[in-house]
Amino acid sequence: MASAVVVGVGPGLGAALVRAFANEGYTVFAAARSASALPSLDDRSKGRVVPIDCDATVEADVERIFDSAAKVGVPDVAIFNAGAFVRSSIVETKAEEFERCWRVGCFAGFLVGQAAARRMIANGRGTILFTGATASLRGGAGFVNLASPKFGLRAVAQSMARELGPKGIHVAHVIIDGQIHSERYAHLAGERGPDSLLEPDAIAAQYVAVHRQHRSAWTHELDLRPWSEKF
Repeated sequence: MASAVVVGVGPGLGAALVRAFANEGYTVFAAARSASALPSLDDRSKGRVVPIDCDATVEADVERIFDSAAKVGVPDVAIFNAGAFVRSSIVETKAEEFERCWRVGCFAGFLVGQAAARRMIANGRGTILFTGATASLRGGAGFVNLASPKFGLRAVAQSMARELGPKGIHVAHVIIDGQIHSERYAHLAGERGPDSLLEPDAIAAQYVAVHRQHRSAWTHELDLRPWSEKF
């Protein structure tokens, strides 16, 4: 039975990723701090979505996610989509705030990638996908809490891809370069025009496509942006 693990599930992209893989017939283990409080993720009519409460910065919690998934076999795909961000100037950023954002956005990605790799290596196949952002490539003023973990996560993905590719595991990093359509940013769609924000379901479809790629033409880094977004 095909299965997927999605870590960092919220009402936007995380939920779209869960739906996309569930609709493809995968049993999806949807992990978040309060995954069980998101009933829209639990498609009980098909029984394909399993919500799991976890703190992805805690190794034992991450291991528990993959142990739960092991009940249906080694996951075919693992997606790290977690992140934390508090906009702040460099002189006002608190040390504990900076560390928390790094732990959620980078350290947790390492834990998820490592746990997935350990299980996939034995099968000689699998896909590990990491969600990046504009901040993966450049640090903006006031974005030190986001740029640091996103830069780090990209480095983790690159190292993993070089090590695991020869072992049959496809590692890819997806840069989301623009605002994702949500209630919070709905007003921007009216200001910028149709399809000016990234649609979660459209993004998720690209994750499915990357997972399906033949190993003779694997993508490692994919950047997605709406037509109106400046490069």
